[in-house]
Amino acid sequence: MYETISVAADERGVVRLTLDRPERHNALSAAMIAELTEAAGRLGRDPAVRAIVLTGAGASFCAGGDLGWMKEQMAADGATRAREATKLAMMLDALNTCPKPVIGRIQGNAFGGGVGMASVCDVAIGAAGAKFGLTETKLGLIPATIGPYVLARMGEAMARRVFMSARLFGAEEAVTLGILAKAVAPDDLDAAVEAEVTPYLSCAPGAVAAAKALARRLGPPIDEAVIAGTIGALVRAWESPEATEGIAAFFEKRAPAWTR
Repeated sequence: MYETISVAADERGVVRLTLDRPERHNALSAAMIAELTEAAGRLGRDPAVRAIVLTGAGASFCAGGDLGWMKEQMAADGATRAREATKLAMMLDALNTCPKPVIGRIQGNAFGGGVGMASVCDVAIGAAGAKFGLTETKLGLIPATIGPYVLARMGEAMARRVFMSARLFGAEEAVTLGILAKAVAPDDLDAAVEAEVTPYLSCAPGAVAAAKALARRLGPPIDEAVIAGTIGALVRAWESPEATEGIAAFFEKRAPAWTR
């Protein structure tokens, strides 16, 4: 059914939603964005689904945006850029507003959009040794569409420690920042995730959905205006000379002009 993700349910109604491009470190391509949006909506509507575990195949959870996809955006016109940015924003919104509990199983590195994917989970558990980073500014871009979810998870003070510098940090600091609820040894990851899933199986599904919706309403607003603002910010970043230089430097395997 899917080409870039896999979906598997057990007899309890616990679904494992896996980013399944391990050869590309599960980078977010246009196809994966579309498939994740569809899967989030379908699973959210399925009364048999009690919980979703979001994870990645292979060595990385999610390496962020697919560089080939971003390169295509650099060559596109403004309308196309806005349309593609909207698809990315709507995928994050679909996961964030999914009425089922979403538990992140972060089994490897998470960069850029991967941090955003962890941030739309209701709780995320990571493997010790994983690396994280909001790396967009190294390419002349900004963490725009993921921004509302990252700020909602970390709070502004914590987010400003890592939001602009593109520095990498480990799983333990990700716990301090609020991205992860806990970091455990890789061999203990499945047990730690299961400990988060199990309580939901004794809860009323409708009440869980209503409580999650209430938490979102009481938290920082991520409404149409906020999402539209992030889309506009990302499109402007794609159109900047710094993005042109940063992405060109990446593909040419050289340092960008601003490096000191």
